[in-house]
Amino acid sequence: MTDYSSIEQRVVDHLRLFLGDEATQAYERCGRSLLKLSSLARESTHSSYRLLAAGLALAQETLAEPMRVATVFDTPAAVKDYLRLHFAGQAYESFVVLFLDAQHQLLTAKDLFRGTLTQTSVYPREVLREALNVGAGAVILAHNHPSGVPEPSRADEVLTTTMKEALALVDVRVLDHIVVAGTRTVSFAERGLV
Repeated sequence: MTDYSSIEQRVVDHLRLFLGDEATQAYERCGRSLLKLSSLARESTHSSYRLLAAGLALAQETLAEPMRVATVFDTPAAVKDYLRLHFAGQAYESFVVLFLDAQHQLLTAKDLFRGTLTQTSVYPREVLREALNVGAGAVILAHNHPSGVPEPSRADEVLTTTMKEALALVDVRVLDHIVVAGTRTVSFAERGLV
């Protein structure tokens, strides 16, 4: 029997619903990290892990629900929680855009660009095209830092300015750019950078 805290034991008990007898082994193999286990589940083709990935997707949709019925400003914690789950355990950088209507309610969230461990190429033209396609009035930009360090780079700041200028040409506001690194986030809006 493994010595688990009450929280860890609860995690393993829930994992058993998806992974059966493999739950304890999988949790230990991932260093008792749900972030690592999430990554494993999303990349696996094994049916039990695919089931776990589906559970994660449902949790993500649960977090997105308040953003569809209230303005994102009413639920900034929900936005960050949603993004933390979205990027959980992801070993590569990717760029996500939350497209919002004129009342700042979530229309859709889309992964638009996927990169490597340390960088992602982002094309403002593609973001602009998608914003027009879904009828967005505003956007929240987000990307992850698999390094675990959420501090935005100078390139992140330049990209945000470029996006803000490009989208302003079609009356789409950039409300924030959030960098996610594991469980930590940095908001450009909270730092006065948007």
